[in-house]
Amino acid sequence: MGRIETVFANLDRPAFIGFTVAGDPDRETSIRAALALIEGGTDILELGIPFSDPVADGPTIQKADERAIAAGTTVDTVFEIVRTLRKKTGVPVVFLAYYNMIYHRGIDRFYREARDAGVDGILIADMPVEESDDVFETALHYGIDPIFLITQTTSDDRIRKIAARAHGYLYLVAVLGVTGVRDTVSAGAIDLLQRVRKQTKVPLALGFGISTPDHAKICSDAGADGVIVGSAIVDIVGRNVGDPAAMERELKSYVARMKKDL
Repeated sequence: MGRIETVFANLDRPAFIGFTVAGDPDRETSIRAALALIEGGTDILELGIPFSDPVADGPTIQKADERAIAAGTTVDTVFEIVRTLRKKTGVPVVFLAYYNMIYHRGIDRFYREARDAGVDGILIADMPVEESDDVFETALHYGIDPIFLITQTTSDDRIRKIAARAHGYLYLVAVLGVTGVRDTVSAGAIDLLQRVRKQTKVPLALGFGISTPDHAKICSDAGADGVIVGSAIVDIVGRNVGDPAAMERELKSYVARMKKDL
C-alpha cells in the first residue's frame, strides 16, 4: 500500500490536501512553507512545478510561478526540494505539472527521478486521459500514482474512462474556470461529486476555489474524501514574502482552522 492510499485508508474524515508552488518565492522559503503546511496538519502535500504558461491556474498561482521562475527554480530544483522534505517527513507528495516539462525531460527519466526523490503521485493538468498511455504506464512502472482531473463538463462516458485509470485519488474541479479563491462551493461541484461516486471507489477530492472552513465543511458533508486548497495557501506565501517566520505561523494556523470542520 502506497503512502497516498494509506492516508485515505487510515482517516475517519476527509484528507486535507495543501498545495504550494515549489521554489516560491525561493527554494529555502518554499521548503519552510511546505514544512509549515505539514506541521499544521496537511495530510497530502501537492507541489506545483513552476511553469511559464500554467493554463489551469488563476492570477494567484501564476504570480507564484513567476516568482519561483525568477528565483531560478528548475525541475532539478523541485526534485532537490522533495529530497530535502523526504529527510523530514513521510507525508505523501504529489506533483502538479504540465506535460511540456515532462516531455522535454523525457517521460521515463522524469518518473524515475520523481520516484527516486520520493514523489508519490503526479497530476498533469493539461493531459487528457485519451493521450495518457505513455505516462500512465510509466507511472505504474515506477510506483507513482497517476492522478487525473475531472471537471463539471466531463461526460459520464469520459468519467468512466478516467476512473478506470485512477490511482491515489481523483481531483474533482469544483468550479467552471481556473484556480482561485471563490465565495461559495457551487451546487455543480456537489453534483459532480455524486456523479463520479457512482463510477468508482477511488477517493474523491474537491479542489479549485476551496478556501474557507465553511467550504471545507460543505465538501465534507457532501461526502468528499478530501479537500484541496491551493490559491488561499499561495496567497499567504505571497503576502509574507520577506518574512518567512510570519508565513510559517499563518500557514500553520490556516491549516488548523480548515481541518477543524472536516
